[in-house]
Amino acid sequence: MINIVTNNSQVNPQQKPDKKNNVLLNSQIRFPLVRLIGNDGEQLGTMSSRDAQLKANEMELDLLCVSPNSNPPVCKLVNYGKYRYEQQKKAKMAKKNQKVVENKEIQLTPQIGLHDMQIKAKKAISFLQDGNKVKIALRFRGRQLAHPEVGMETILKFIDLTSEFSQVERQPSLDGRLLIAIIAPKKQ
Repeated sequence: MINIVTNNSQVNPQQKPDKKNNVLLNSQIRFPLVRLIGNDGEQLGTMSSRDAQLKANEMELDLLCVSPNSNPPVCKLVNYGKYRYEQQKKAKMAKKNQKVVENKEIQLTPQIGLHDMQIKAKKAISFLQDGNKVKIALRFRGRQLAHPEVGMETILKFIDLTSEFSQVERQPSLDGRLLIAIIAPKKQ
């Protein structure tokens, strides 16, 4: 059994590709012909995978299969440790720049006072300005369910208070003892 030494580590020819990221590296590449790309992006032509591996060893780089499904498969000469570090760095930056929209909830009752509703509306507006959606849940208790129109008026008044910063994503609808509406931030 022959072990091929690269600049990063010893690679066993019988070793299978890494299942976590499905990378074909060095002796794991067993295609009859591959298109080879140099370290700085120049095309080195089509050659056998063995010749490509010898060229990688000669330059003290790793042979990485970047497109195994193309015809012929495309391989690149890279320093694999540096390549993996760059990929992890890009993934971290993409995750950092990603904005996660949360659903916040405001609970009301049919007999809520005007001042209490204004305070809850201010809180909902702060959620909307942060880019979050707001679920408005109006809970009916006991015999309040006999007059759902009172709850509908209350929830529409609340939506009107926040209308400058929001748009209605889901119209108020009765779900058991809850009257639910969802508002989202206005698109600029």
